[in-house]
Amino acid sequence: MFKIYLPYGESDHVLNIAYNLLAGGTRLVRLELRRNDEVYLNALGAQRIPDPTTAGDFCRTVRASARRGFDGDLQQHSTKVWRQQPDSFFEEAVIDADGTMVETYGECKVRMDINYKGQWGYHPLLISLANTGEPLYIANRSGNRPSHENAAFYLYRSINICRKAGLRRIRVRGDTDFTQTEYLDRWDANGVSFEWHCRS
Repeated sequence: MFKIYLPYGESDHVLNIAYNLLAGGTRLVRLELRRNDEVYLNALGAQRIPDPTTAGDFCRTVRASARRGFDGDLQQHSTKVWRQQPDSFFEEAVIDADGTMVETYGECKVRMDINYKGQWGYHPLLISLANTGEPLYIANRSGNRPSHENAAFYLYRSINICRKAGLRRIRVRGDTDFTQTEYLDRWDANGVSFEWHCRS
C-alpha cells in the first residue's frame, strides 16, 4: 500500500500508526526510528513511511466524520470475525466502560487539561467488548472531564453493534461513575443488564 499511493492516503496513516504500536512504539516520535529501519520497512513491503511530523499533522487535521468512518470500518470487520465464532460466543456480550487519566508532559497540547489530582493530560473513554478484549470505541477527552461524560452515547452505539451482530444477551460493566441513571430504564426494557462496582 505504501508503494502505491503518493502522497499518503488516510489508510497509509492509519496503518503506519497501528504498525508503530504493534512494534512497541508508544509515541509518534518512534516513527523516526521505524522509517530508518530497513528490516521494518522490508517486513511491511514499504519503501518509505510517513515521518512523525506528517503523522502528527494527520492526527490533528483528520475530520470527525472521517474518524467515524474509521470506527464503522473497524466494527464492520469485527462483526465479520464474530460471525465465525461458535454459537456459545453469542450467548452474552459483556461491554466494559472505563476512563483513565493519561498524563503528558507536552506543553500547549490541544485539549490537554488538569484533573482534580493536579495531573496534566487527557482522560480518554474506552468502551470495549470483554469477550474478546477489543475496543469498540475510544473517545479522547480533556483531562478535566468526568468519567461518565458521553459514555451513554458510546454505550448505546456499542449495544446496537452487539445486537446487530446477533449477541443474545448484553451486560454492561463499569464503576458507579458510568451508571447513566437516566438511560437505565430504557436499556433495561431492551434486555440489557448492568454490573456496577465502586471505585476503590
